[in-house]
Amino acid sequence: MKRKRIIEILDHPTTGETVFVKGWVRAFRSNRFIQLNDGSTMNNIQAVVDFENFDEKLLKRVTTASAIAVQGKLVESEGKGQSHEIAVEKIEIIGDANPDDVQKTVMQPKKHSLEFLREQAHLRFRTNTFGAVFRIRHGLTFAVHKFFHDKGFYSLHSPIITGSDAEGAGETFHVTNFDLNEIPKTENGEIDYSEDFFGKAVNLTVSGQLEAELGALALGQVYTFGPTFRAENSNTSRHLAEFWMIEPEVAFNDLNDNMDLTESFLKYLCNFVLENYPDDLNFLDARDQQEQKAKPEKDRNPMTLTERLKFVANNNFERITYTEAIELLQRSKPYKKKKFKYLVEWGTDLQSEHERYLVEKEFQKPVIITDYPASFKAFYMRQNDDDKTVAAMDVLFPGIGEIVGGSQREERLDVLKKKCADFNIDEEELWWYLDTRKFGTVPHSGFGLGFERMVMFATGMTNIRDVIPFPRTPLNAEF
Repeated sequence: MKRKRIIEILDHPTTGETVFVKGWVRAFRSNRFIQLNDGSTMNNIQAVVDFENFDEKLLKRVTTASAIAVQGKLVESEGKGQSHEIAVEKIEIIGDANPDDVQKTVMQPKKHSLEFLREQAHLRFRTNTFGAVFRIRHGLTFAVHKFFHDKGFYSLHSPIITGSDAEGAGETFHVTNFDLNEIPKTENGEIDYSEDFFGKAVNLTVSGQLEAELGALALGQVYTFGPTFRAENSNTSRHLAEFWMIEPEVAFNDLNDNMDLTESFLKYLCNFVLENYPDDLNFLDARDQQEQKAKPEKDRNPMTLTERLKFVANNNFERITYTEAIELLQRSKPYKKKKFKYLVEWGTDLQSEHERYLVEKEFQKPVIITDYPASFKAFYMRQNDDDKTVAAMDVLFPGIGEIVGGSQREERLDVLKKKCADFNIDEEELWWYLDTRKFGTVPHSGFGLGFERMVMFATGMTNIRDVIPFPRTPLNAEF
């Protein structure tokens, strides 16, 4: 008989139908009630066993975390919590789970700390929390591709191994084929990269943006969605050494067009989760509310997880310049009462506390800040006419602050060359990037969304290590 996924049965139950399911046992109560889950949904299906009809030795093997197959009739349930259940006719043990081993793992049916769950990342998918997180992560992945496909974008796979450092920060992972015990050196004692696999120094990519610009200047509008890497020795709840980035680039778009695209994209993602993952979202929402109660009152988010998603989906984003943001902050009560921890002054970057004030208190809607000082923005951002600011933008969300950064790109070759000099960037290293400004250069723009940041927002998880299957952080590359 063909197996049915549990979600199919629960979504469309047919009383009296004989069904065949496979899954993992979440609980077996009173030698009678099996809670079975196959990962297709947050919800278990209850399988009811008449133990007199089954061998006792067989039933003893039905333990928490064991894998079983069950066949039986779907009947209306007399108990609470489910409309239908399976009256079991056949049981097959597919994979045993030793109860003593289960007691040492995250599959033990009790609440575990997120730190403990990270230590067993190979098993944490079995828990309700991480089942919900990774189903929503999948949904967001699909939504990203659908959004851009429906708008006529082309997916571009930018290189993972590259010779450029798009951000200019120097926090890259080097890639080499050298025997590290016998690295060739030049006469000057420097590493001789001409002997390496690529004949030059290369690293893992920190961004696909520069390559995406090349694609946009021929295909019109492209997006990259791939892994990126930062060798930043940071152990905060917002940093990973390996993460995923979404980076669209559009020819003939200015900064206003870029803001329109970003806003519609983020609203689409939030609506997609709200419409397609109600069970997972409700579970994570309840979990988030419990987490909020445990925080000091000043640190609590006044909105529930669902409210935060609707806050983005249903509000038009406020658009202000960096200069206007500084002026608003300097007129604010927290500034006057010296409650801001970080300096608020033109020429300094905004901190999360400032960004959250603007979103949650001042405007009570998502905010896009534009036209930042050139001094702390990347070389490729278009210089404004005031020669002090660039056509940059950051999108701010409730609870987290910045979630998206983007800009109109500098399309003028002479200005871009000057920016390279100002940032000590070797023109020869980026000859191919500069070359695109020689053959029909056009205004163009794009943005970057750290995918894990978006998953954090959509699931209410507060540590970025809990929204990627196997986190890579300093001193940690397990699994």
